This record gives sequence, structure tokens and C-alpha cells, in this order.
Amino acid sequence: MKFLEVDSLDVINTAFRWETAECILTGRVEAYSCKSAGHDKKLFKTLENRYNADLLAPGSISPEEVNVISPFGRLTESTPRKTFFYLLATLNAAFPDNDFEDVRPDQFIKLPSVDLVINSVNTTLFNLGNDLIVNKYRLWDVLDEIVQLNECDVYTYNPDVDDDPMNEEEGFLWSMNYFFFNRKLKRMVFFSTKSESMNAPTSDNDEDGEDDGSRRYQDEFSMEDMEV
Repeated sequence: MKFLEVDSLDVINTAFRWETAECILTGRVEAYSCKSAGHDKKLFKTLENRYNADLLAPGSISPEEVNVISPFGRLTESTPRKTFFYLLATLNAAFPDNDFEDVRPDQFIKLPSVDLVINSVNTTLFNLGNDLIVNKYRLWDVLDEIVQLNECDVYTYNPDVDDDPMNEEEGFLWSMNYFFFNRKLKRMVFFSTKSESMNAPTSDNDEDGEDDGSRRYQDEFSMEDMEV
């Protein structure tokens, strides 16, 4: 996955940290192009070997596992496998210190509609005292410019407690994660928000000091890129 530099998302992300009387909330919105980077190829090969019936040795996996029906469709088919791959590759890019190769298909849920997700996110942000992201910084207009929301499939990631990368942090309370995937444009937007206890220890690490080259594969983004 290639990380897309989008100025309007950078502005939104500056407002994605705030506090209530009970908790500290942080979030981010990131855009990716579904172009495989070097480390993505290993993940793709792993999934192909695991679910592509044409590559399986006889008796290496049960019929039930081969024909598993996931939120993306039957994983013995190419298109559902690619969708699963893009979601895992996005998680790997968003959380580079974790490896999501073994995440199960059933840990994702396909949401019925984009509008349902928009209403859920708006309600959460408004109830927690942050309407700036939606009203001032035009969250949904920005995302629509990037991935054309009405043409997106939306998925949420519901990991087991031990698999949640955010749960590794002391004071973690809850998180919500959404993937807006436009198959035609081959673009993904990852939306993530987490809540931590007010008593959670603060990190002395300066995330801005990280080497972006080790975390993201950057790609310039402009409105011309939307033309298809």
C-alpha cells in the first residue's frame, strides 16, 4: 500500500486529539493507494497459498476452510481474496510494528451502507465534544474527494482483545476502525479513533521524529488523480 499525502487530511488530523472529563481521545484518517509495496508481496503470497484452491496440495486444508465465506465473499475466488489482502496490507501500513498476516476473515465486518457509518461516526464525535472535524474541517467532503464515498464498500475491524494493536497501550478503553474501499479507484481510507483513560501514562516518544520512509510509502496526491 502506498501512503497518499493529502493536505486536507493533515489538517483534520491536527484536530484529532482532545479530552473529555473521563478520557483522552486520539484519531487519524489516512489515505492509501492499493499499489503493492515490497513487503506486501509476501503477504499476498501467504494469502494465495492459504486460500487459492488451485495452489493447495491435496489434503492440506479441509473443504470447510477452503470454502470459507467471508465478509468479502468466498475466499477461493480472486476478488474476495484481494479485498482481504488490501485490508490486511492497510493495517500493516497503519501499524508498522505489528504483523496482521494471521488475522482471520471473520474479524472484519462489512457495513450495510456508508450513511450508517457516517451517522455513527458523527454521533460519536459530537457526543464526545468534537464537532470541528465534521463541521469545520469537512471530514466527509474531504473523504468523498479522495475515494468517492458513494462507490465505497465499508468494513470495520473487530479484533480479539489480544490482537488489537491499540490494546497494547496502558489505559486503553475502546477503539473504532473503518476502511472505506473504492475498488474502482483502488484506494483505501483508514479511519481510526481510540479512547484512553485520563490516568494513562503519556509517551515521551516524538512520533513526528520517526523516519517516514520506514513507515509509509508516500505518493503525491492531487485532484487530478481522481480522474478515471
